[in-house]
Order: sequence, then structure tokens, then C-alpha cells
Amino acid sequence: MPLRWFREVYPNLNREQGFRLGVEFARYVQPTSFGPLSLPLISAGSVAEIVELLEYLPLISTALAVHIHHTERGLTIGLAGRTGDAGLNSIAVAYGGASLLRLIDLLASSAQNVELHLDVPVSAAADFLGDMTRRFVFDAPSPFVFVPAAILDEACRFSDSVSYRLGIAELNKAVDGRRTKSYTDTVRALFAADPRCTDSAYCARQQAISTSTLKRHLGSEGTTFRELRQAFLQERATVRLLDSSVTVAEVAAELGYSDVASFLHAFPRWTGRSPRAFRNHSVSPG
Repeated sequence: MPLRWFREVYPNLNREQGFRLGVEFARYVQPTSFGPLSLPLISAGSVAEIVELLEYLPLISTALAVHIHHTERGLTIGLAGRTGDAGLNSIAVAYGGASLLRLIDLLASSAQNVELHLDVPVSAAADFLGDMTRRFVFDAPSPFVFVPAAILDEACRFSDSVSYRLGIAELNKAVDGRRTKSYTDTVRALFAADPRCTDSAYCARQQAISTSTLKRHLGSEGTTFRELRQAFLQERATVRLLDSSVTVAEVAAELGYSDVASFLHAFPRWTGRSPRAFRNHSVSPG
């Protein structure tokens, strides 16, 4: 259901309440709960294949964005709400992260090794999570799921490679059709695929349209190029900074900043912390 409905029912919904709702909903998730993602999810051959399905998340919800970063220790999956509402974002992030833990548990029995880090205070979980508490880390600088490398190749219970490939083929068809309709999704995909896509003129040329046409289409979808770019940079930066093996200067360069000083100036506007403070405050995955 549309997340905005919860704001109508709970007009004073805050981040802590959103967290509790999201986690509670995730308790009832089944592998068949995710529409077009259900077939490949059930037939996935490994934990890695379950995680790979996050690429297709926009087909079932635009309220949650994920950014996956690979390291030798495992996968860091950054979570970001995209509703424009802190309480609703909290529902999306908590539901998405807790659902992933539950699905891995149901399909591969490895969720006890997966951690969900959330930027809500530990007091929000008092006497609420029960046995799940050990899988949650609170007061994180940014929400993310950490999946250890040791479990990525663990086999799933209902592995069926033929069904998985068929499911992925159908998802790819759906993604191709969706991108022709949504300029927002197309621009976001360009950000991820092409480091040169840092201004609206370049992105417009990649779509063979004028800058004004791109601006008009994004406006009709309720956003702007600048808003999309800033959201992408923030989401990608927070995930990359969780990897202590990468320097702040390297993160700045990966994001397209010509000098690290510009990045150091921009990051506190997004998070309220400098990159160094953000990194020092985080709990190192693994």
C-alpha cells in the first residue's frame, strides 16, 4: 500500500514510531510477498543471488533506495528512504532491512550472521525486538545492512536455476519498460552507470532530448535534477565512507568532485557531520 496512507492514519508519526511499524510488518514477510520478485527470490541459489534481487527493488517500491558496496569482508547495503518524510522513510528503511534479514533466514538460515544498522536510538527498541535484538545495531550514522562474505555462497533451500533465470529475464523486461516511462529512474541509472553524468545538459544529451525537456519531465514527476543528484551523492558517499580501507579523498574523486575540499564542504550539509566524524561514529562492519 502507499506509504503516504500511514501519515493520514498517524499524523504525528516520527522516526522511532516508523521504525517500530517497519520492523513489525517485516515479521510477517514471506518469499511470496514481493510480486514479480517472488519467483526468482524463492528459486535463488545462494544468499548472493537473494541480495542481487535488490537491483530490481524499484519495480515494487520507489520509497526505498539501496546502494551495494563490495569488500573482502562482505557486502555493505546502504538503505535510504525516498518519501520526503522522515517518519515514512523510517518505515521503509526498517521494513526493507528487517525483511532482508527474515528472507535470508527463511531461505538460507544465515540471518543470524547479518546485521541491520539503523540511525534510530537503542531506546526505540526497548522490549520490542526480542531475539532479533542481536541482529540490530542502533545509533548508526546511516542505515545499512552488512552481509558477511562467508555466507554469500551459502545454498538456499529451494534453489532452482531454471526458474531463477526465467524470473530474472522477466524482471529485466519490466525494468526496460519502466525506464522508458520514468525520467527519474533513467537519470538515477545514469548517475550509477556514468561518472560523467554530473550536470543536466550531459544527462539530457544521453537521452537525446533538450535540457529544458528533461527539466519539464522531472518536474512533472515531482523532482529536479539537482535534488536527484544530491540524493545520489549523499547515498553513495555514506555507503563508501563505511569502508575504512577507502580514503575520504578517494570517495570524493569517485563521486566526481574535482577537489576534496568541495566534498568536505558538502558532506556536513547532508549529514550534520564531517566525513571523518561520520566515519569515526560508525560501527565498522564485521
